[in-house]
Amino acid sequence: MAINTRNRGTFDWLIIVLYLALVGIGWVNIISASIDPTENYNLFDLSNLYAKQLLFIGLSILLIIFILSLEAKFFERFASIIYVVSILSLLGLFVFGKTISGATSWYGFGSFGLQPSEFAKAATALALAKYLSDIQTDVKSFLHQLRAFVIIALPAICIIPQPDPGSALVYAAFFFPLYREGLSGIYLIIGSVVVGLFILTLAFGPYYVIAGIFAIAVILLIMNRKKRFGKRLYYVLPIVSMLFVFSVDYIFQNVFEQRHRDRFNVVLGKDVDMKSIGYNTYQSEIAIGNGGLFGKGFLKGTQTKGDFVPEQQTDYIFSTVGEEWGFLGSTLVIFLFVGLMLRVIILAERQKSQFSRIYGYSVAGILFIHFLVNIGMVTGVLPTVGIPLPFFSYGGSSLWGFTILLFIFVKLDSNRVNDW
Repeated sequence: MAINTRNRGTFDWLIIVLYLALVGIGWVNIISASIDPTENYNLFDLSNLYAKQLLFIGLSILLIIFILSLEAKFFERFASIIYVVSILSLLGLFVFGKTISGATSWYGFGSFGLQPSEFAKAATALALAKYLSDIQTDVKSFLHQLRAFVIIALPAICIIPQPDPGSALVYAAFFFPLYREGLSGIYLIIGSVVVGLFILTLAFGPYYVIAGIFAIAVILLIMNRKKRFGKRLYYVLPIVSMLFVFSVDYIFQNVFEQRHRDRFNVVLGKDVDMKSIGYNTYQSEIAIGNGGLFGKGFLKGTQTKGDFVPEQQTDYIFSTVGEEWGFLGSTLVIFLFVGLMLRVIILAERQKSQFSRIYGYSVAGILFIHFLVNIGMVTGVLPTVGIPLPFFSYGGSSLWGFTILLFIFVKLDSNRVNDW
């Protein structure tokens, strides 16, 4: 295994500082979400979540050192192998996996667990970058698009039956690098229309939505009545859309599980059950609202200290920020995340290697989906799907997976002067 001795000290320190800031602030909030303020702190007692997280952070530093010491070309050269190993690790869960909270997503090692889906994101990003950067790959070719979709879909298909639909949802992020490399925007338009029609049908019912589709189709047809070509689309698309609208109820009732239906209904304001499925979100909203402008202060959040928000140290960690650090603290955290994602995109555009650029956009896309869905879930804007806030939520697999994902790009970026 080659060790790189060139370009030491050329790592992007802004990304590193943003990473350390997010990890550090996340750890402070994990302390607040998990500790009894009457207890004494013990950083070496691994029965405490904050002590475990500190151990995970220390191991992350070792991971960073290891990744940055490798030759940058290592990741491109072995991308396919890493991807295959990742798929095998996901398949192995169906035989050797440990079930926690109803999901068989972990390999158990004593009191610790390892969640391979957290590492599969980086492996998929490497594999996609490897395939798309191949000189023979044309992203505008349907066959090559299909192969790229298979690379993205395969780990998602392995994750969904665990069941872990939240982690599978993250793979939609890979349309971001595909679009950057020339994928037609029609896929994004179709996807957006499908999602929009689905939500509108659940919210208002099929007949109102169909009436809206019919009205839009008539208006467009009148506006473009002088065109000789393409008029079939004004008949075909509305018919297809209407058929999809009529299928929404069947999909919702027969494909979605009851817990998923309940979460959608809570967000849509249909069945607001604050004692069961809507409890987490409701308590999270109260916690954030309690924070006001400046917050209640460290270890002084009433919702946090009262354990009113379940899983607050993991998926709902942002509610601790909102309650104890207020609007200003929440804004700071959001700015740190946005700054990190923008920095990754800026550096991705500077890459001379197509492989590095595609991987960089994959990193930005994955971080964005996690950030958007988690914050939306905690604030009640989106249904609860159970995905962590990067670098922030408690958990070794999550922290290590995101650390590997980000610092592979830091390493690739440090080598861009050698990519000709």
